[in-house]
Amino acid sequence: MTQDELKSAVADAALREIEPWLDKDTVLGIGTGSTANLFIDRLAKHKGDFKGAVASSKASAERLERHGIEVFPLNSVGTVPFYIDGADEVTARLHMIKGGGAALTQEKVVAACAERFICIADGSKYVAQLGAFPLPIEVIPMARSYVARELVKLGADPVYREGVITDNGNQIIDCFDFMIEDPLAMEVQLNNIVGVVTNGLFAARGADVLLLGKEDGVERTALR
Repeated sequence: MTQDELKSAVADAALREIEPWLDKDTVLGIGTGSTANLFIDRLAKHKGDFKGAVASSKASAERLERHGIEVFPLNSVGTVPFYIDGADEVTARLHMIKGGGAALTQEKVVAACAERFICIADGSKYVAQLGAFPLPIEVIPMARSYVARELVKLGADPVYREGVITDNGNQIIDCFDFMIEDPLAMEVQLNNIVGVVTNGLFAARGADVLLLGKEDGVERTALR
């Protein structure tokens, strides 16, 4: 199977996962990226079965609205029963690196407000240790150089993602050559650097369910 076919398979599986819980009052949390986009496209066929969605990026909000799905601000919703999103890397403990699409802060906020986080990913995203994918850090623009120097002290090779402005008006530094032994501790340490908005480690709030697209089908792992 191609990578696109694997992504399509997990998007279908995620829809099956939430279908029994949809009702007229349900507002879903929706992530950002190519796999999330496939899920949004499938969700469109069921738009009459639920109330709407909270989006983790402007791009996802626009895609939802094009399908006729109402998008609500998170502040007006409070909590969502499900947050469905992809990952750039995911481990057996369902810790993740996210933010390749520069929406990590909004993704982390919506995930924090979700009762259940369903991660959808193809098998290439499954790793024994996080860090082969460059870890994104969202930073306040004036602090970019300072944060980069602090990241070097931690052993990372920080690279400014030129030309990218987040939905929050901030910038992204990607940490290369930065294998992460303890994602929980590193997530806290990075967030404590002055000028960091947040980082792309999703360990303190990892996924509850992983739907992983593999050649022999979709593998489901649930930790909570």
